[in-house]
Amino acid sequence: MQAAIVDLDGTLIDTVGDFIAALNLSLGELALPPVDRSFVERTVGKGSEHLIRSTLFHVNAEAALYDEAWARYQRHYLAINGDRASVYPGVVEGLECLAARGLKLACLTNKPTAFAVPLLAQKGLLACFTAVFGGDAFERKKPDPLPLLRTCEALGSLPAHTLMLGDSSNDARAARAAGCPVVLVSYGYNHGEPIGSVDADAVIDRLDGLRLD
Repeated sequence: MQAAIVDLDGTLIDTVGDFIAALNLSLGELALPPVDRSFVERTVGKGSEHLIRSTLFHVNAEAALYDEAWARYQRHYLAINGDRASVYPGVVEGLECLAARGLKLACLTNKPTAFAVPLLAQKGLLACFTAVFGGDAFERKKPDPLPLLRTCEALGSLPAHTLMLGDSSNDARAARAAGCPVVLVSYGYNHGEPIGSVDADAVIDRLDGLRLD
């Protein structure tokens, strides 16, 4: 392996609490009912735009409310970003092990870059990465392979020698299409589906449990 690309939400940091808070603050201002953790866990991972549209549909709101809901969500999320989020056990140690092996590291997430960078900084993880790319960094998001291919270019690594570490079928599908090996963590969100059903090279319980030998 020459490098590793690591997902953020559900892989590095448990951010469901932030999503719930920002969504419900926004919904409350629009006189709409709140959402719960189970809905958020099965909905996150495909970008904030998808999350807002899915939330409006879930609470039986008009799709025309999207622009207003998106603006409110952005404001609330930036204000509480990281307050209800926590780094998963084994993440820091796992990243340190990868770096010690000489791998270049990039964080690639469908979360907007303006949300991702401050969150990583707040949790002390930003310095671990050579680059951070959000869902708005490229023309398409995961599960499209384009973000992975562009990230490999930025790292100067070949896809076949660049490991994708994620928590969902989004990450696995993008990796397979890009020609990257992929390992998933068992504790993430994965759209409410069993992680064992996803096509991946391995599933691990902690990031520091990864073995590259």
